[in-house]
Amino acid sequence: MKTFLALAALLAAAPTCAERIDAQALSHLPQADVVVLGEVHDNPVHHANQAQAVAALAPSAVVFEMLTPEQAARVTPALRADRAALEQALGWADTGWPDFAMYHPIFTASDAAIYGAALPREQVRRAVGEGAAAVFGEEAAAYGLADPLPGDQQREREDLQRDAHCNALPETLLPGMVEAQRLRDAAFARTVAQAVAETGGPVAVITGNGHARRDWGLPAALALAAPGLSLISVGQLEETPEDGAPYDFWLVTEATERDDPCAGLMTD
Repeated sequence: MKTFLALAALLAAAPTCAERIDAQALSHLPQADVVVLGEVHDNPVHHANQAQAVAALAPSAVVFEMLTPEQAARVTPALRADRAALEQALGWADTGWPDFAMYHPIFTASDAAIYGAALPREQVRRAVGEGAAAVFGEEAAAYGLADPLPGDQQREREDLQRDAHCNALPETLLPGMVEAQRLRDAAFARTVAQAVAETGGPVAVITGNGHARRDWGLPAALALAAPGLSLISVGQLEETPEDGAPYDFWLVTEATERDDPCAGLMTD
């Protein structure tokens, strides 16, 4: 029975009619308890679009992948309007995330409560060796971490980790990297559930496209743990996918100019 219910929740989380939209449509998204706004982290257009969507949604809370709960607690109404002061209060320069100037308009797009979903790096590293369930704790099964992934999904996710790390990771490390990703998806979903419970929703989520995926990202984990919540996932891509996109809505923007992230790491 438990397996059947889990399967039903995952099927409910899968995109039934992924639709390509333009940026203007972000101001007219359907209502939902949770709206996940994906991004390519260093693309300023994506952050401008997220700010536009948040302003239109007027959510009660915004959950950031980029912030820990401790950082989010430092965000005050007085700081939000002062980009330099907020950046300093968050310690953004030491986080490794792209230029805060791209993210700041999201903070000022509404007066929503700010939540941080990021886990301590030590916990993410532990998941690589110990597995996501062991690190997540007693709620692991509720968020789908107690069971292994289907073989085809495991292979696809390992392939994505290999590509994301420029083929520089040892093959033996790839399963652990997938476990770390699963841990983060579940942790983000847990924070979203908390934000809905504490504020009543709706809740907007600022996260990377990988975590925004309907099939195995934050939405899938949340569907298992809180199946009563309605959710919309939006992906922002830099090229048109060949086989559709795993989001409810998706759009394509110009790619931002960037150096080759694999330069200097390529091997013969």
